Amino acid sequence: MTAASDSTLFPQVAAATQFPAAPEGADAVLDGLDPEQREVATALHGPVCVLAGAGTGKTRAITHRIAYGVRAGILQPSTVLAVTFTARAAGEMRGRLRQLGAAGVQARTFHSAALRQLQYFWPKAVGGEVPRLLERKIQLVSEAAARCRVRLDRNELRDVTGEIEWSKVTQTVPADYPAAVRKAGREAPRDPAEIGQIYGTYEQLKRDRGTIDFEDVLLLTVGVLQDRHDIAEQVRAQYQHFVVDEYQDVSPLQQRLLDLWLGDRDNLCVVGDASQTIYSFTGATPDHLLNFRTRHPNATVVKLVRDYRSTPQVVHLANGLLSQARGRAAEHRLELVSQRDTGPEPVYVEYGDEPAEAEGTARRIRDLIASGVPASEIAVLYRINAQSEVYEQALADLGVPYQLRGAERFFERPEVREAGVKLRGAARFGANDALLDDAVDLPSEVRAVLSDMGWTSVPPAGSGAVRDRWESLAALVRLAEDFAKARSAATLADLVAELDERANAQHAPTVEGVTLASFHAAKGLEWDAVFLVGLTEGMMPITYAKTDEQTEEERRLLYVGVTRARLHLGLSWSLSRSPGGRAVRRPSRFLDGLRPGSGGAGRRAAAAVAGGIERGAAARGASKRRSRSPARCRVCGKTLTDAGEMKLMRCDDCPCEVDEALYERLRDWRAERARQLGQPAYCVFTDKTLMAIAESAPGTEGELAGIPGVGGRKLGRFGADVLALCAGEELVAAADEPSPDDLPEGGARTSGKSSEK
Repeated sequence: MTAASDSTLFPQVAAATQFPAAPEGADAVLDGLDPEQREVATALHGPVCVLAGAGTGKTRAITHRIAYGVRAGILQPSTVLAVTFTARAAGEMRGRLRQLGAAGVQARTFHSAALRQLQYFWPKAVGGEVPRLLERKIQLVSEAAARCRVRLDRNELRDVTGEIEWSKVTQTVPADYPAAVRKAGREAPRDPAEIGQIYGTYEQLKRDRGTIDFEDVLLLTVGVLQDRHDIAEQVRAQYQHFVVDEYQDVSPLQQRLLDLWLGDRDNLCVVGDASQTIYSFTGATPDHLLNFRTRHPNATVVKLVRDYRSTPQVVHLANGLLSQARGRAAEHRLELVSQRDTGPEPVYVEYGDEPAEAEGTARRIRDLIASGVPASEIAVLYRINAQSEVYEQALADLGVPYQLRGAERFFERPEVREAGVKLRGAARFGANDALLDDAVDLPSEVRAVLSDMGWTSVPPAGSGAVRDRWESLAALVRLAEDFAKARSAATLADLVAELDERANAQHAPTVEGVTLASFHAAKGLEWDAVFLVGLTEGMMPITYAKTDEQTEEERRLLYVGVTRARLHLGLSWSLSRSPGGRAVRRPSRFLDGLRPGSGGAGRRAAAAVAGGIERGAAARGASKRRSRSPARCRVCGKTLTDAGEMKLMRCDDCPCEVDEALYERLRDWRAERARQLGQPAYCVFTDKTLMAIAESAPGTEGELAGIPGVGGRKLGRFGADVLALCAGEELVAAADEPSPDDLPEGGARTSGKSSEK
């Protein structure tokens, strides 16, 4: 299981190792970006909306944007808050920023960021300690149902819990739940009045026991920021710049929190794709993404459509799938353009029953592995988790290792924790450890330490807990081998430090094994080979997708599945559930017009949105607001970060053509003006600013104002003199100008006549 990586998205600029050195300077951060990604990376001010299709390198674009801003000295790391939706995505973002030399930027989930703020401000806003966080609400929901004399089986309990979560993120109170369900056209799993009662009892139980749930973290943080303006201002003083990933999945509650973080500012960059909105059942809505230009008329909109992940064959299928879509999200769909070489056509297979489908899929996977495709680069995706069992059995029967997506985080696994302790001990006391006597390099040291935990060079047979443990240790061995290749002089202590960094960032190494996951769990991941299974009516779209809007979300879910594949893509379905059953099933309607022999594609949606850049009204001259942009050397074009160089508008070592005579006239004039004002010379203009003026010899106020160090106040006070000197004119001797302390209240100079009437 691997997340999208730069080495796969951009092979032409990929590092030869997973431990690349940080770019040497700000400009180097931009190397390898395509024109649209570069536009994202350099658009550092004002509202920016990035519409990013699947596989177009959105994470690369936004992490390079942050890193470029930091390395160019425009963004301070501690003032940037990047938020996303999973701890894995936040960890990946932190890892990438660290590699780009932009450590210190806060990259968190909405809940994590809100919880930190709540814990910090609770004593000041409320007093005492923050209530205990309820990590699993399902047990309390079960107790609430029992108090309401409602019996719920395990599936109903999960569904009711989901309804409570939806209510809270849409800011619906228990009494309003039945009406909210009707208004949303939502199909409640039980009588809405009954669920509303359970919801109300659940909330009361939490209050009685002094606990809060994850949704409360957002609600309470919103409440504190709304009620306490002093606290809101303190948060806004800390965070000046915001980046929101997966913006199509923002809920109304998360949007409210984001608005409070922002205040009246607009330094916001959002990234999303309406065609990948697949979590509306949790309260997520693409409306905030689709309405961004309406809320921010001055926004710069960048569309990323160059697909670096998938072959033209996979991209063609993905585009065809969305070409039949309807609704508002479909009107904003992006037409992907593959940047990869041609590959195999997607394979469609029909089976007689589910076991046959699983066995056939397992055999194809075995053949792929035999051909050289790593098991970790293969995934089987299905609509619901209950479909996994038959594939687990089929893979185990063929001796193919697999892992279920959604298990413990890698660094939280007991064997990984134990391995970390042993490696740390070996790094500290290895000289006295007989276990390391025969080790000749870093990888052999790691293999020796882990062999004491049961690791062997040959994996154990079959599947289960023993195989899972071996896979975890094998992943650490491979990590050590890669680390040693990247840093030949690395020691065991260096590796332990790297593991600590990765644990903090949740940047796990790859575990060898075919991934079994639901379509929802696969979001944000990619593999060389993907098998989409169980694609029948009633499963895709799912039976309970009744409305057009729900059906379209099912289509988008299949689109997400298709776009996980880089090279090999298989799509299959079975005509019956069990061997000998009636062949009453039919393939998913979403495949009509796409799979061979299925007829025309039917009604087509509006034309797709092309890639490119749209500038907001501010950039078209509708706004006079100026924003600070990266300073570049006017000689070589390099981004400038040194304050002195920024004033000169060139690198110190770049050649300059200064007018020495003009420079001397400016120095003499500055000395006289400073004497008149009774201030040091640098208060008029610094040496660097004076040199920059002499080098560029501005002829207009606009040109003079463009020189760093010449602000509006100095332009009005000294501009006429400076422009006259640059034009070679002689200045008329002026009377001594009074200092600010000599001016009447209000700062305006008088002509000697009374202004009173």
